[in-house]
Amino acid sequence: MKHNMITSASGWRKVFAVSGNEEDTSAEIGEENRAVSALAALTFAEYMLSKKSSVKLAVGMDTRPTGMEICTQVIKALLAKNIEVLFCGITAAPEIMAFARDADGFVYISASHNPIGHNGIKFGLNDGGVLNAQENALLTQSFNDKCEDENALKNAEKLISSCPQKLFEKTLSESPSVKESALKSYKNFLKHAVWDTKDTDTQKELTAIIKKALNETPVEIIADMNGSARTKSIDIDFLNECSIRLNTINAEAGKIAHEIIPEPENLVYCAREMERLQQQGNKACILGYMPDCDGDRGNIVYWDKKTASAQVLKAQEVFALSVLAETAFSIWSGNKSETAVCVNCPTSMRIEEIAKAFGAQVFRAEVGEANVVNLAREKRNEGWTVRILGEGSNGGNITHPSAVRDPLCTISALLKLLLIRDEETPAGLKKGLFHLWCTASGQEEKFNCNAGLRDIINTLPDYVTTGVSEERAVLKIRTEDHSVLKARFQKIFEKEWQNKKTELKSKYGITSWEAVKTNGIKEVRNISDFSQSAKGGLKIIFKDDASKPLAFIWMRGSGTEKVFRVMCDVKGNKKEEEAELLEWERQMILAADKQ
Repeated sequence: MKHNMITSASGWRKVFAVSGNEEDTSAEIGEENRAVSALAALTFAEYMLSKKSSVKLAVGMDTRPTGMEICTQVIKALLAKNIEVLFCGITAAPEIMAFARDADGFVYISASHNPIGHNGIKFGLNDGGVLNAQENALLTQSFNDKCEDENALKNAEKLISSCPQKLFEKTLSESPSVKESALKSYKNFLKHAVWDTKDTDTQKELTAIIKKALNETPVEIIADMNGSARTKSIDIDFLNECSIRLNTINAEAGKIAHEIIPEPENLVYCAREMERLQQQGNKACILGYMPDCDGDRGNIVYWDKKTASAQVLKAQEVFALSVLAETAFSIWSGNKSETAVCVNCPTSMRIEEIAKAFGAQVFRAEVGEANVVNLAREKRNEGWTVRILGEGSNGGNITHPSAVRDPLCTISALLKLLLIRDEETPAGLKKGLFHLWCTASGQEEKFNCNAGLRDIINTLPDYVTTGVSEERAVLKIRTEDHSVLKARFQKIFEKEWQNKKTELKSKYGITSWEAVKTNGIKEVRNISDFSQSAKGGLKIIFKDDASKPLAFIWMRGSGTEKVFRVMCDVKGNKKEEEAELLEWERQMILAADKQ
């Protein structure tokens, strides 16, 4: 039996709709996909039971139509193997991962931002994140072996039928109380992440600072839930505790009103609602977000007073602001340790500039949330303080001790940046977060004690970066072996460089380049053989006479979709340069693919 599943560490995904149509809203998954679900659960069950004899797992799903049918097979398979199941029902990814810290691990049914006919499975332990690449590879091999067995369908059916029906029904009946426990765990854990402390008294003191600022400058937020798992989570309750009202649209679970991926083309609905509220006189509604289906990523809309319109922040800007906010918050809180930020390979180089201003170091991993999370863990083991990490190319952020993106962490970072302001203390002036940034970045003249988000955005380092959802950022290629493709690309690039380097120096000041590869949590600089990057990330950094980076082009085959992704990042407001370098990269890759 062919499972046709993409089995990356970020999640196993495929089109589960029985029709095979990725836009199919049907709940039916068919016999083979039921078997695939059961065998995937069996694989994880065996993995967990190899570690301990008594296992307790949290199981949940996002709001896709196929979710409950997949969950049914997963739960029955786990129960058949004598694993205790805590069924959370519809749950956001950060919620189940926080809840699973009190269990042995989790199984989460979701395909994140993929189209509605897709679905998938994420596996994790009780450390708050998905399995790392090495452990996922072990599961993948075992799963492949099970699916390739000539009796795969019969084996799956036998496994499911061996589940005691009364035990299954009891597990479902306990779901409401399990969900309540999950919400409580998540809320307590989120407060820890947002305020960087478990101490509830300190959390209350810090919340009081936000409430005091809100008395002077009221803030309301708009969320386009788009029928996602966050419709069943803590968003309203959490923000209300901070005296912030959350207005919602498309807030019925499963009623997915438009495309799922929270990129600019889909954030327009949130922007329109913000403009409607502003026109009705609600001047406090200045921030908005839209999560993806599993509720772990939320990109941002904000009110621009200058243009009197709602503006959509690009993913790279969202991450940059979050890094700025949380790094400044660490300094404001008195942290004196060696600070680092962990990001994926295609995150804009503006992060290095922000980190450098605060005396922090940036470390890079391959694309994939699991890679960035595990890199951060490694750096913490080496003695670094890594409070914030994430994939700038996708937006959102991960705030330690979380190991997954969370829109409430992103919103909280922006709120702290806006509302933790200068304060006179017995020891003198204690600068707020934005003031700390202006001082650290040499932009004291741009500090404004009543700054809005537009004022803060205007202090970010200028970069032009290809958006991940743009058509230009995706290529369809035929070459399945990416090492071969990149070897061909290298020959073409080196020849093209000789022909183009005089022009690049004249137009953009580019005089040299450096090739960099990222595989898993390891980045290797100045590689001589592009093919060594294999299925990982390959980046070409372009530099000036002083060897300072001016731009980069990047490429990698997606681990969750059958596409090849490319992008370009250019220092300065140079849209023409970004367009030219990206198109040059695209043409060279297409030429390599034809050989």
